[in-house]
Amino acid sequence: MLPRSTRPVYWAVAVAVLLLLLVAGLLVSRSLIAPLAFEPDTSSFSQHWLEDQARELASKPFAPDTLADDSALRALSYDQYRSIRFDPNHAVWGDESRPFQLQLFHPGFLHTTPVGIHLVENGVARRLDFDTDVFNYDDSSIDVNSLSADGYAGFRVHHPINTAEYYDEFLVFLGASYFRAVAKNQFYGLSARGLAVNTVGDGDEEFPYFSDFWIEQPASDDSAVIIYALLDSPSLTGAYRFTVTPGIETVMDVDASLYPRVDTPRIGVAPLTSMFMFDTTNRARFDDFRNAVHDSNGLQIQQANGEHIWRPLANPAHWQASSFETADSAMPAGFGLMQRRDAFEQFNDNEARYDKRPSLWVEPLGEWGTGHVELLEIPTDGEYQDNIVAYWQPSGGLKVGQTYRYQYRLHWGAASAYAPEQGRITNTASGRALGGNDRIYVIDYSDGSALPTSTDALRINASTSAGTITDVSGTLVEATGHYQAYVKLNPGEADLAELRVALEVNGQPWGETWLYRWTR
Repeated sequence: MLPRSTRPVYWAVAVAVLLLLLVAGLLVSRSLIAPLAFEPDTSSFSQHWLEDQARELASKPFAPDTLADDSALRALSYDQYRSIRFDPNHAVWGDESRPFQLQLFHPGFLHTTPVGIHLVENGVARRLDFDTDVFNYDDSSIDVNSLSADGYAGFRVHHPINTAEYYDEFLVFLGASYFRAVAKNQFYGLSARGLAVNTVGDGDEEFPYFSDFWIEQPASDDSAVIIYALLDSPSLTGAYRFTVTPGIETVMDVDASLYPRVDTPRIGVAPLTSMFMFDTTNRARFDDFRNAVHDSNGLQIQQANGEHIWRPLANPAHWQASSFETADSAMPAGFGLMQRRDAFEQFNDNEARYDKRPSLWVEPLGEWGTGHVELLEIPTDGEYQDNIVAYWQPSGGLKVGQTYRYQYRLHWGAASAYAPEQGRITNTASGRALGGNDRIYVIDYSDGSALPTSTDALRINASTSAGTITDVSGTLVEATGHYQAYVKLNPGEADLAELRVALEVNGQPWGETWLYRWTR
């Protein structure tokens, strides 16, 4: 059994490591040939059919189709598995003039639950056979004839997103219900999941997985690829539809119908998973040549009442969870894990290029009911461990025998598109105040020149749940054009303090509300 502190990141770590190993050869030319083989049987397919399948599956016990204990695929070593490469000459639709192509991931090693991959054309689905002929095994000493499976580990989608000459990889589904995407000129960073179950609470976390995918064959002029997926887990099933449009911003419309097997009190809708190791708030803890290491540096929430919240991420000493609730538990206008640092010098890492990692904004569509955003932060000392999770927790969870539908839009791209132009928090720095043991927090707001200079017109409201705010001040920084607010905290004997800073101009809110959790 995984310890509580590592449960939410186990699959994410596996996904991150394997993606580093398997995404070689991201550029694929238009001249590919040799399509994959299909099973002989075909069947009709529609979203309604998939929803019926998920509903029927929820009435049966959970029975994942995992590899046999003595399977040669399960016995693959790390080095053997990393030596296996998909042959791009076998890319799905590679020999056709279509805007998208698919490549497949090999089952085995950590991927012990193969998934079915079906191609849909004119409402008819055909399942892809597992075929060793579409992979290169190099000098891996693998007995290829001993390998057999009822599916693949996952797939990736290619599209000429950066130039017209090459099909770049921009979307991956691999591991449980994890997937990740990039926009134009970006590198992979944070991930999304189909669903989170019991991430915070007593007992083990549950990791639902996509057992089957159905991918519609795109027309020659399609700008989006449509992917369906069947979700399965001990607690529930689900039918998903993803409509994915790559570009300067890659947009994914998600339509999810959920069917509980049992009452499920704690679920996470539209869960996001990321990594935060250090930045200017905790730089002193790490002996590292880089200025910062993170895929995301803050949780952003736009509440239904229009309030914009910015919560800098932390790499805490101990596992911690935070809830962001309003008095009426209203559904927010949006939330996301954002990468607001987008300049190379802010990281100084020419290999990882954290400055090119995407932000991910969740835009709820339709009615979600009441609930709240939750944030989980887990200690880490390595950048290959995803230690941040954020999602929407519905009030009351899910009840057996009922159907729940969640529709939302995922925006992969730059962070600034979903923050206010004036008063966007661009940086948080922290340290010990001179001449004492107080902590000082320095908060930078964009477009500081728009603020009045009169102290009567501008007010900095700062509060803490424990300890004492000992000083508050602010100034315009001419070198950057930002407004800097300075807040000093004397925590006293407290072990934890929740800080809140909000600016007012002539009695009206201005800019984002800054939230921060200090821990001893």
